[in-house]
Amino acid sequence: MKGAQRVSAVSPRAQAIGLAPGLTLADARARIPDLVVADHDPAADAALLERIADDCDRWTPLVALDGPDGLVLDITGCAHLFGGEAMMRARLATHLQGHGLTLRAVVAGTPDAARALARFGKGGVVPCGREADHVAPLPISALGLSRESVTGLSRAGLKTIGDLAARPGTPLAARFGEDLLTRLRRTLGHEDVRIVPRRILPACIAERRFAEPIGRAEDVQGAFGLLIDDLSSMLEARGAGGRVFEAAFFRADGAVRRILIETARPSRDPLSLARLFREKLDALSDPLDPGFGFDLIRLAVLRLEPLAPAQVSLDGRAVAEEEVADLVDRLVARLGRDRVLRFMMRDSHDPERAAGFLSATAPPPPACPMPAPPLARPLMMFDPPHPIEALAEVPDGPPLRFRWRRVLHEVVHAEGPERIAAEWWQSEKGTPTRDYYRVENHQGRRFWLFRLGLYDREPGPPAWFLHGLFP
Repeated sequence: MKGAQRVSAVSPRAQAIGLAPGLTLADARARIPDLVVADHDPAADAALLERIADDCDRWTPLVALDGPDGLVLDITGCAHLFGGEAMMRARLATHLQGHGLTLRAVVAGTPDAARALARFGKGGVVPCGREADHVAPLPISALGLSRESVTGLSRAGLKTIGDLAARPGTPLAARFGEDLLTRLRRTLGHEDVRIVPRRILPACIAERRFAEPIGRAEDVQGAFGLLIDDLSSMLEARGAGGRVFEAAFFRADGAVRRILIETARPSRDPLSLARLFREKLDALSDPLDPGFGFDLIRLAVLRLEPLAPAQVSLDGRAVAEEEVADLVDRLVARLGRDRVLRFMMRDSHDPERAAGFLSATAPPPPACPMPAPPLARPLMMFDPPHPIEALAEVPDGPPLRFRWRRVLHEVVHAEGPERIAAEWWQSEKGTPTRDYYRVENHQGRRFWLFRLGLYDREPGPPAWFLHGLFP
């Protein structure tokens, strides 16, 4: 029996004739010989739940996944936009049922109370402060306890949540743990807990809902232009600008398409934002398909930063900086944030770690005060350093001559050494020390050399390398 196939879910019609999850497939077919079955596909179920959660963003930006078959929506401050809690619940149920989904929706004061009533109750809207009365008849399994705890409570004669609520909490906590009391308080509505939304809560939102879905490109562009104007006015009133913008297009069939843009500097200019979104849409490998039309278009700011009015300088430098930032934004919109990079300084004395690349739209890391190196370093360095043959007058001294790419260079001037040890917290133990020299040959060409390893103080014979060239 342990290896038998079992029913994981049933349709309402199958449930009405006595089938239930957990029943073996052989027993189910014995009762209904012509039973239609399909293999359980948890990955497909999870993907469907994600699509439903995306579609539920049209009701509230606070949507969280709840197990393999549930969603929790925080509608605080949103219900009045849809005619109240009862009307919002009815519209949500009608919308999802129109896509062929069966659901049980409950509006309650806490997520735990709503979850318990949706899974073990009949649905509906719980009046404010009446959660305890509505959940009292529910079985204790509605608390989401482990099977061992449910069995132990049942053997003690505690079958419903009301039975638990009538008992003193101290003996229950001593026997079943404090988690039992926490779940009980939250389900009774005595303690609230915020959900963890699956998406970042936007700082600003502007949206347009349409009584009839729109699909013509001209209508979509016109509505989108109005959204940009609305969002720009909101940002101006706050004295802020956006760094990350997201456009969401909700189709009538429940599919959602999201377009994300980032800017190098805070922005609220409508013309600039419209141009960036056009660049992004033109660069999409999968064009925006309206399907049966969009019934909701939303524009949101995911990251907000202060933005003071621009002060135009007499030398025109501010205008030039704005043009460079605008160019960076357009390149990022067309090519992607990982393909437009800028240099950044790192807090490291190692020349190979002292600089790196960062996305042009990413916020700069906190500045790290770095002491000036004893010797100037070249702007161009080889990666990896080129091995050379060098001859020094003394083992630990600067080179007298070296050979690089079959050419012998006589050293006439040398400065150094600048001794650089490896970063022990990032490098392997026993990494040799480097002694850097800045040298010049007879032709006036300057080189940046280093000797890897110290004579008689570190294992292995030292070796010479050319790391960079000075202009």
